[in-house]
Amino acid sequence: MYKVITEFLNRFFKASTIYKYGFNWSPMYRRTTAKIIEVSDDLYKVKIRLKPNWKNRNYAGTIFGGSMLSATDPIYMIQLLQILGNNYVVWDKMVEARYKRPAKSVIYGTFQFSKKEIETLKKNLAEQNEMDICKSMDLVDTQQNIIATFKKTMYVANKTFYKKKIENRKYTNN
Repeated sequence: MYKVITEFLNRFFKASTIYKYGFNWSPMYRRTTAKIIEVSDDLYKVKIRLKPNWKNRNYAGTIFGGSMLSATDPIYMIQLLQILGNNYVVWDKMVEARYKRPAKSVIYGTFQFSKKEIETLKKNLAEQNEMDICKSMDLVDTQQNIIATFKKTMYVANKTFYKKKIENRKYTNN
């Protein structure tokens, strides 16, 4: 559903505008209590903000770790899908969360790809068809103290290769 809506809205709005408001209006992301506050025009940089409130406070009165994790979870995958385009498949595989200190105030996170990373990724996929990539990001407070670090592992593949792989799996599992 989200992909169909995005394709329709692409006729009228910049991809960065759709990304930002699409996330912020989406029920699945709104429940995280985070908000996307910045998206670069090329989608290579996304910044989020997570404010403490009654919906995300834990027993100790700080931001619940699950709220931090869910606020960061979909960003890299969808960001990468949008950057790479329709000829690729991207799936989240794993996340490693390291909570360093309690989040007592507003926290921020930045998700960033470089042009070189994307060029290298496309080159490697042209040779290998599929691969796992890892990206790390930190949630920080206003003084840049690291509150939590998340390391995401994503599976990325050429769509044609991926479809053949899935099709072959159907026939070998029967």
